[in-house]
Amino acid sequence: MSPSDATPDPYADPLKFGQRVQILRERRGMTRAQLADFIGVSPHTLKKIENGQQQAPGLDMVMRIAEALRVRDLADLTGLPDMHVDLFVGPGHPRLAAVKAAIDNFALTSSIEPPPVAHVEARLARAWTARHAAKNHREEIGKLLPDLIRDAQALVRHADSGNERRRAQSLLAQTYSLSQFFIAYQPDASLLWRVAERGMVAAQDSGDPHAIGVAAWLLAQAHRDSGARHFDAADAINVEAVRFLEPLLPDADDDVLAIAGALEFELGYTAARRRETGTAWRHWDKANDMAARLPGGYYHPITSFSQAIMGAHAVTVAVELHQGGESVRQAARADEVTIPSRPRRARHRIEEARGYQLDAQPDVAIATLEKAYRAAPETIAYNGYARRIILEEVESKQAPRRRRASQLAVEIGILAA
Repeated sequence: MSPSDATPDPYADPLKFGQRVQILRERRGMTRAQLADFIGVSPHTLKKIENGQQQAPGLDMVMRIAEALRVRDLADLTGLPDMHVDLFVGPGHPRLAAVKAAIDNFALTSSIEPPPVAHVEARLARAWTARHAAKNHREEIGKLLPDLIRDAQALVRHADSGNERRRAQSLLAQTYSLSQFFIAYQPDASLLWRVAERGMVAAQDSGDPHAIGVAAWLLAQAHRDSGARHFDAADAINVEAVRFLEPLLPDADDDVLAIAGALEFELGYTAARRRETGTAWRHWDKANDMAARLPGGYYHPITSFSQAIMGAHAVTVAVELHQGGESVRQAARADEVTIPSRPRRARHRIEEARGYQLDAQPDVAIATLEKAYRAAPETIAYNGYARRIILEEVESKQAPRRRRASQLAVEIGILAA
């Protein structure tokens, strides 16, 4: 194929907005009808946008298209060099380089004796506690991860027996799981995939059902967040993990039951992303039944799955189904319970804000994002949905709303002071 026959590159000028939409849509493997459904217009209207027969849409529609296409940088969609705004990826945490170096380092020969297994277990438990308790959780776990990764890898290398190796592999898998929470929304997709896949391999080698369930939960999320073409792969992983855990559930401890419930909900979440209403709520119902079997005050140490989290999950399903009114009703119910994990609480506030935005309540959406910022600033700073809402309202014609949105944008680092 000659260069002149090649698909145009949306990163090369000059290309009109509509052309960029079409190219990026096709690269995502989306039909025009699918994208039109996601952004709330008819396929005919989208065709006119792509063909340049309709004036380029306003910022609200541009942001919806960017969200649907998972555009990383707004300039890639608009072609405007002064609109370099990372939407679904953060600018890179200062501790990312050290974490990456630890993950990529494989010392085949080492004279360093690993610490006792119990010592690494205790440090890992403290790291998960810090992750849930800290306002800036990436900073807290970013300080701990390099040494944890090094020591967990060393435990596997120095294991003397099959049982020791399986226990060490379980700890390594959990360490990779913690790493994935740090790496998510960072500008290094290949690192995320290395960690997700290594975590699954280590979990399988360990034979630990809980570690396998957590690794599957995170690997499925990595697939789903890669775009609509990877939804089937996400479902396949989730279904396989649910089937693996199902025979164990009658006698399972709370952690295994909880990760099974979290996997069940993930099937509903992906269905909601597909706009499959009945399937999404059916999986939510199954997950809710599993949560009801857990003690009232229990929270899964990694996923936060619990009785209390199901209200937040209901908000997420309604938002992904674009059911604005239903998401607001679910938010009112969910707010009766406080989620202990700061980053998970902030994520829930962001989902609520998406619901209020869908329900045409932008002032409440901004106020809800302010609550998310107070709960966990790093969560909102790296969340593309929050950034989209804030950037939309920075352009609001309502001066008070515009000022609040602008102040929040400055606080989380989207706009300069």
